Amino acid sequence: MDLNTNPLDADKLREECGVFGVFGHQDSAALTALGLHALQHRGQEAAGIVTYKDGQFYSHRAVGHVGDIFNQETVIRQLPGASAIGHNRYSTTGDTTIRNIQPLFADFASGGFAIAHNGNLTNALALRRELVAKGCLFQSTTDTEVIIHLIATSRFESVIDRTVAALQEVEGAFSLVALHNDTLIGVRDPYGVRPLVLGRFENAWILASETCALDIIGAEYIRDVQPGELVLIDEGGIRSMKPFTSKPRKLCIFEYIYFARPDSTIEGHNVYDARKSIGRELANESGVAADVVIPVPDSGVPAALGYAEAARIPYELGIIRNHYVGRTFIEPTEQIRHLGVKLKHNANREVIKGHRIILVDDSIVRGTTSVKIVEMMRAAGATEVHMRIASPPTAHSCFYGVDTPSRDQLLAAENNIEEMANIIGVDTLAFLTLDGLYRAMGMEGRNDQDPEYCDACFSGEYPITPTDQLGEGPNPQLSFLTQLT
Repeated sequence: MDLNTNPLDADKLREECGVFGVFGHQDSAALTALGLHALQHRGQEAAGIVTYKDGQFYSHRAVGHVGDIFNQETVIRQLPGASAIGHNRYSTTGDTTIRNIQPLFADFASGGFAIAHNGNLTNALALRRELVAKGCLFQSTTDTEVIIHLIATSRFESVIDRTVAALQEVEGAFSLVALHNDTLIGVRDPYGVRPLVLGRFENAWILASETCALDIIGAEYIRDVQPGELVLIDEGGIRSMKPFTSKPRKLCIFEYIYFARPDSTIEGHNVYDARKSIGRELANESGVAADVVIPVPDSGVPAALGYAEAARIPYELGIIRNHYVGRTFIEPTEQIRHLGVKLKHNANREVIKGHRIILVDDSIVRGTTSVKIVEMMRAAGATEVHMRIASPPTAHSCFYGVDTPSRDQLLAAENNIEEMANIIGVDTLAFLTLDGLYRAMGMEGRNDQDPEYCDACFSGEYPITPTDQLGEGPNPQLSFLTQLT
């Protein structure tokens, strides 16, 4: 485990990235910084903003949180213009250095082009090798730069046609925003794996990964950008194109379980309501006699509320989180690292002591966090500890923009439920079934022939071929740069 990562943060699937765009507002940089602040949960390693004014592009990118990077008025003043795009980064490909922080920028013959991307291209390595063989010189190790070179080497005249042609060559998940001179572009991949929404603020247009980024600036939600849709926003207004071959809808279902903020609405589903519904379904499937339901904060809270409601068992905050401990807290010794769980979470003993408890969490990845939480509950005097997980077992890696461990590090890939319960140290363990997850989303169950969401991390059924990971190709768990050497 990275010494700079809190033990309770180390055992979660890492969010992908967050994107935000503005067209038509003189405070575009400030609005973008606010939008990125609302999307901080989607990427916490680095952030950047690019603006455009009178033929010039302006950029500021840095490692750290949005509030630390864009906390001074002088920084915002250095980003003039009525158009802007921004990006929060969590590195799923490429290391975290300045050259990899988005938005990336390139000068084309027709003008500047900045791009920010949420997702992961599953054929980026193959495309990159072809481009390098043609003489392209890469400046970063991100898959996003592949898109820039495909645009640059396209034979089409207009940048829009070049962009469409480039995106027709890539495979994988992408929701992106781009600036080409005085035009804002938003695109969502044909499967719609990653979310992207359109909003309106005063006379300006907004693009964002989630609706919570609209709320922070008081923007009106207009609609979701559709899978396979490209929107162009300029002085003439907004235009929509659907230049890609139609594909089945495959929004990542983990957006509802963990990734998205609870106050966001994605494709008509409020995330908080979805998580409560998931908790109710979990209680219906795997109820157990107990005295109290306790969420693992913060992501387990809505599901635990739903579980307690359906099970008619009292809900209590049995684990208290310290929100003032950053993820870069340094723990200098092995002994202190082992105790580090209490840096961020502590047991509320009066709620736990002498009680049979049900712990509700959103997922189990490696299981290391669950072990520490259960130990904490036992030490606080719980007579029984039952764990309920508001998702199916995570048994497969994601190749679409989520940083997951290699499959041999996923607890559910190597162990059955009874074995996992023994490892974690609980009296009983149960996961939500795939059918239950789909029922919680308002369906009769999972359609095995054509499930409506991407659930590959649970089912192993990948809707988009992971080209770079096939056969004897590169190891998907190695960094993008490592695989190129």
